[in-house]
Amino acid sequence: MKKEKIMVTGANGFLGKSVCRQIKKNKDYKLIPLSGKAEWDLTKQKYVDYALSEFNPDVVIHLAATCGGIGANRENPGLYMYDNLSMGMNLIESCRKYGKLKKFVMVGTVCAYPKFTPVPFKEDDIWNGYPEETNAPYGIAKKTLMELLIAYNKQYGFNCTNLIPVNMYGPNDNFDPAKSHVIPALILKFAKAIKNGESTVELWGTGSASREFLYVDDCASAISQSLERDTTPYPINIGTCSEITIKKLAETLADIMGYEGGVAFNPKYPDGQPRRCLDTSRAYKVLGFEAKTELYKGLKETVSWFYKNEGKFVDYFNNIQ
Repeated sequence: MKKEKIMVTGANGFLGKSVCRQIKKNKDYKLIPLSGKAEWDLTKQKYVDYALSEFNPDVVIHLAATCGGIGANRENPGLYMYDNLSMGMNLIESCRKYGKLKKFVMVGTVCAYPKFTPVPFKEDDIWNGYPEETNAPYGIAKKTLMELLIAYNKQYGFNCTNLIPVNMYGPNDNFDPAKSHVIPALILKFAKAIKNGESTVELWGTGSASREFLYVDDCASAISQSLERDTTPYPINIGTCSEITIKKLAETLADIMGYEGGVAFNPKYPDGQPRRCLDTSRAYKVLGFEAKTELYKGLKETVSWFYKNEGKFVDYFNNIQ
């Protein structure tokens, strides 16, 4: 039996590594990994066209993204919007012209939701307002690609899936302070405080904002399940339907890591979106997906991985804000 060829963009990324591991386990699939921008610059159409003609994939999973936390989004709004729009539009149009693709899977972002979306976020609310300002260029880029998939499905019958995962975390996350999201940033700050005997850790914002967190392997499972289900181009939330305040998250990580000092929040820095928590009923109905990893267990596994690899991150300690 011929194996389906699954091309994964961003294969060396945080989510990409987990998705590739799962695809490799399926004897019916042949993995075609496309690594980072240095080798496959998907903002340039010629590289996209070459990849499709060279590898002849049956399915494309688009994970490649230029993104980061609040600080990185504030510093790079133009880059984040341009890169993500370019990559997505090039891939979607090239895949349409390629004509042999069975399915295109795009992974979007929870940053596409309006700043004050009613909680829990329902997929139909994604068009009902402007995103939180610090993430808006990235979120709007992904939202535009979502509209493009819907338009291509209507006009060309383009078979596609659009998944909207909430904030992800887990082993292999990006701990670079210039680009990291909240959980690796907190782990790095507490590790530095423990190493240097600091009595207080200062964190951005008020601590009152809430976030929902999805273990990376659970997200990869949702993507794998989407390959085997009939879907539409309309978005599907991928998450746990459970939120935690940043203050409580910080306290939990301090406990796991054994940090006994204090935590001080600095309100001169932004909280970002006030709350994030997804309605995941569509994911269960369409994909049969439910997240399996409880937050505390996932945080312990992430911290354990960090300490096993701490030597890689020592240089980051001097760059923490």
